Amino acid sequence: MELKRTRMVGAVLVFALTLAIYVLTMAPTVTFVDSGELIVAARALGVAHPPGFPLYLLLAHVATWMPLGNIAQRVNFASALFAALAVSSLFLFMCESLSNLTNFGEPSGKGGGVGGRKHRKKQGSKNSATATQPRVNQLWLIIPAIVAALVLAFSRTLWSFATVAEVYTLNTLLIVTIWFLMFCWRATDNARLLYCAALIFGVALGVHHVTVGVMLPALYVLVYRRAGWEFFKSKQLLYCALIATAGAFIVYSYLPLAAHRSPIINWGDPRTAQRIWGHISGHQYQVFLSFSPEQIANQSMEFAKLAVREFSPAWLPLTLLLAAIGFFSLWRGDRTAFWFFALIVITDLAYSLNYEIAEDKGAYYLPLFAAVSANAGFGAHSLLLWGLRKWPQKKAATITIAALVLLVPLVTVAANYPFTNRHNFFLASDYVRNIERPIAPRGMLLTSDWQVYAPLLYVREIELERRDVIAIDLNLLRRSWYFDYLRSQYPDLMTDTRVETEAFLSDLHHWEADPDAYVRSPTLNRQINDHFQQMVLAFVRTRLVQAPVYVTSDVGLGREDVEFAQAITNQYRLIPEGLVFRLAPDLEFHEVPNQELVTRGINDGSFNFTADDVVMSKVIPVYVNMLINRGKYLEAYGRTAMAIKAYERALSLDPNSAAAQESLANAQQRVRDSH
Repeated sequence: MELKRTRMVGAVLVFALTLAIYVLTMAPTVTFVDSGELIVAARALGVAHPPGFPLYLLLAHVATWMPLGNIAQRVNFASALFAALAVSSLFLFMCESLSNLTNFGEPSGKGGGVGGRKHRKKQGSKNSATATQPRVNQLWLIIPAIVAALVLAFSRTLWSFATVAEVYTLNTLLIVTIWFLMFCWRATDNARLLYCAALIFGVALGVHHVTVGVMLPALYVLVYRRAGWEFFKSKQLLYCALIATAGAFIVYSYLPLAAHRSPIINWGDPRTAQRIWGHISGHQYQVFLSFSPEQIANQSMEFAKLAVREFSPAWLPLTLLLAAIGFFSLWRGDRTAFWFFALIVITDLAYSLNYEIAEDKGAYYLPLFAAVSANAGFGAHSLLLWGLRKWPQKKAATITIAALVLLVPLVTVAANYPFTNRHNFFLASDYVRNIERPIAPRGMLLTSDWQVYAPLLYVREIELERRDVIAIDLNLLRRSWYFDYLRSQYPDLMTDTRVETEAFLSDLHHWEADPDAYVRSPTLNRQINDHFQQMVLAFVRTRLVQAPVYVTSDVGLGREDVEFAQAITNQYRLIPEGLVFRLAPDLEFHEVPNQELVTRGINDGSFNFTADDVVMSKVIPVYVNMLINRGKYLEAYGRTAMAIKAYERALSLDPNSAAAQESLANAQQRVRDSH
């Protein structure tokens, strides 16, 4: 009982510490990627992008009831809470695993390891021995558990998701809880623990089922080495399967129930069995799964970059070194645990290296990173045992080793804090407001940039700002469910363009039913693209009668759809105003007032961003390029002095921009030549 209390106190302290740091580094409002969409879907009990994340949305919705902060802060706090619980769960898991691995500071024996069928009869006496160890020996179990928990807590991926609205911290919590229950079952053979693990596995499929599913081979090996082939012929397997299926079914029943309410976000409109399955299976994302050597090579390079910076600076891979020692110690002392973690690493890599991951690359490797963190704890434990054996009478030497391994989490904190601190992170909300600032009342905005549209949804639907603006995502126009949202939000526009809309929707429904037909038939492909362009141009014509129309740079400059950009520029002139282009039907010069851009956190040293962060790869380039476009437009009409100011502003945001440097140099040369 004293040992259990010690572990629970340790778990509570680890939880409190990590939650406090997460809250201190938490974003105060909406962020980029999927944050805006998830917050709106959670608040409205809607349906998010595939696979829908029903469990997350339900729990995040409960978080929105908190009477503190804004809605985004409440959902961000839910992520922090889930992450802190995941860390404390890993602490308890490590305590359980290490107590079974250690018998008075000695490995349990080579070969099968604790819990293997050869050692089952000895298990009871071994646990009794462990429970009666001197208190100093229990410290050597607690310290490695702390190392593993804090290394995971402050790893770059989990910490970054703990400060924003995302599904992955809840997913990590459920994964680690399954580990804990399965290893407790392994030690006690208590069937109730097994059934609880099965239930949580099924429920976890309602968050991010891919990273949950990669655990199946590891769970299979764990069960086989604990219970043998007999288990797979027993009723226990049937009960586990039924419990897991029931858990997944109950959670996913949320999707049709939510869809029938026609919420604001009703991605995929999963009301029918076909749509429900298409949504859960992530049918629209399956095109990114490719078993090709080229894809594996590209993703391997990306993973290598992530792995070396995940826990520490690339030049000081202490955690990876501890994890390697931990894997080796498990191979010698607990072969079952070794294969459990090895298979998690292998299966996670096998899937993720074949999937073209977008902005949230690290999320798909969270099971692997959790396994590395656990093995770092086993490595720390192995070093402590080595110290006890080498200097049995010199406590100072062992204490020194303990202090050194406890430095590893501190290195992790120091390395990752500059990249995971999101305190005062207003970049996404500022970005949306900068984009909407030049838009005239009742104007229309067309974009295909998710870093614009997702936070704009939050600002519009939750903060209730600029609801006069008609904002349309051109990528979502290629999904039939999105038209229900447009009809509810912009009924007049949809009524006035009904002919063009229905023509495109007819093609779109056929494409959704049989996309291969459009791959096989150039005629059908040409037809659906023509109808798409005609519909969007009808939106523009209809709205221009009442108010200006604007496009973001990705639309106007054809970064995603060159053909559509040409269709726009054939009929309209692009006038740069702030971070958007206004569509003008004439060739006259239009005054472009100097829009004051709020750029908090972009280049003032508040935050550090890696090169692949969306702020660096997608947001800052928009600021810089639109300032350059402003300068070129002004130069074309002889406003060179104003153009130079625009180029200088662009360089203040990105001093390494070659385009801004060249444009500024050319403009300054023209001024010198004119004198």
